[in-house]
Formats: sequence, C-alpha cells, structure tokens
Amino acid sequence: MQVALYGRSITQNEIVHFDSLLKTLSSNNVSVIIYEGFRDFLKQKRGYETALESYSLYDNLSDKAEVIISIGGDGTILDTVSFIRDTQIPILGINFGRMGFLAAISKENIEEITKALVEKTYVVEERELLEILCDKPLFGKDNFGLNEFTLQRKNSSTMININAYINDEFVTTYWADGLIVATPTGSTGYSLSCGGPIVYPNSQTFIITPVAPHNLNVRPLVVPNNAVLRFEVSGRGNRFLATVDTRIQNIDSSYNIIVQKAKFTAPLVSLNNKTFINALRTKLLWGLDKRN
Repeated sequence: MQVALYGRSITQNEIVHFDSLLKTLSSNNVSVIIYEGFRDFLKQKRGYETALESYSLYDNLSDKAEVIISIGGDGTILDTVSFIRDTQIPILGINFGRMGFLAAISKENIEEITKALVEKTYVVEERELLEILCDKPLFGKDNFGLNEFTLQRKNSSTMININAYINDEFVTTYWADGLIVATPTGSTGYSLSCGGPIVYPNSQTFIITPVAPHNLNVRPLVVPNNAVLRFEVSGRGNRFLATVDTRIQNIDSSYNIIVQKAKFTAPLVSLNNKTFINALRTKLLWGLDKRN
C-alpha cells in the first residue's frame, strides 16, 4: 500500500508524533510519499530530514497513493481538499491542531490509524462541496469549498447590503457585517459561531447565516443544495471581501455571485468509532456535567 502525506506546518513538539507515524507506517510495509512544500518546511524550520519520495502537483497523484493523510488541523484538511481537487483520493486527517472537527483522529492513535489503513477497515464519507460562479474572475480554478463561502465588509465601521436570491426568487436584503453560505460539513465552523444550526453531514443542504445582522428577526435559513443562490453586495464603501474556505479575494459591487453544489465531492476517511455524533459529544462536550 502507498499513501501520500500533505501538510503545511507542525510545531517542534509534534515532530515526535510525526516521526512515530512514519516509523509505524514503514514497519507495516506502507510506502509513503510527501508533499514537497511540507518536506521543505520540516527540513528548514524543524531540522527534520527525510529521504521520502516527494510530489509537488496533484496530477497523477491518484496513481501513486490510495489515501492522502492530512497532517495538521481542520484548516489543513481544507487546503488538502483544494490541492487534490476532483481526484477523489480519500483524505485521512490526523489532528495536529486544536479542535479538529474534520481532522478528528488524534495523533496519539497512530497504531489504530495504521491498522485501519492496512486492513482497509476505514470508512469513506463523501462530503458535498459548494462551487462559486461569477461574471468576473473570482477564485480561478479554486472556486470550490468544503466548509463555506462568505461575503464580508472590508471597512470595519459600516454594514454592507447583500441582496439574496434563491433560484432567481428574491429572498431579502441582508443588512449585516457579512453573510455565510455553509455546507453541512461547514455547519460546525464559522456558521455555528454566528448562530447557525448544526447540520448532519449528509443532509444535502446549504445554510445561509447572516453575520451580526442589523435586523434581529433575520435568522439562519436552511435550503436544499440543489438550489442556485445568487448574491449582490453593496455598501457605503465599494470594496468587500469574498472568501471560500481558506482563500480570500477583494471584490466590489459589480460582482454578481452564484453559489451552487459542486460537481464533485470530497471523500473523507473516518475510523469506525469516530462518528459525527461522537465528535459532537467529545468536541462540543455534549453531556458533560461541568458541576463535577
């Protein structure tokens, strides 16, 4: 079996866990290739050198690896999804970060991870993505996201106005600091912090969540993801921010933006005992009695 490693950075204290991962994979006859940028970071910033074969592009990666292991937190998984695009290589996230809703497998469980890979007892969940279309250049070929798309004010002192349409039917004008369109996967991220609901991953929905709305009766809205969402943004200033996952771009009021379901999915690997419900209990401390 051969796997690919993808990462951006890890701390010096986490090198021991990374080294343990490589040794455990090797002892179980799992071949490893590593992302060139991550290998260079390890050498230059952490003094860790490896003789592993490296790769720099996603082209033909599916011919070289059955699984790609994301080393980091949830942000690294979002970068991994962007990197591998529509190759459909399953992504296994090992949490070297903090919360780890997507990268939910702990770095302390390396033996369990390796056993699942070798015995192929892992589960692959197809997570739907959103796609951004525009009448002007916006995000180029990276116009898709696993978590969310947002429109935000750039000037910190004024609200913005966002006209929202669903299947070309006018919904409302949001007077707010911004607006989030989240996937079910992204419902536990930025949208949740702005009062959006937690949505089960395979719910086939979008969540439209305003950020600090001026009208408090404007609440988050859940719509089917076969709907086409369209947005027009304006304000006192003429510069705004558009983001998709970890990518950000400046826009103005001339941008007419469409959000719809992407044509491909992101296959995320989970272990049999690492379910979404389990993540809610452990990450959000559901059922924990703080009085003890």
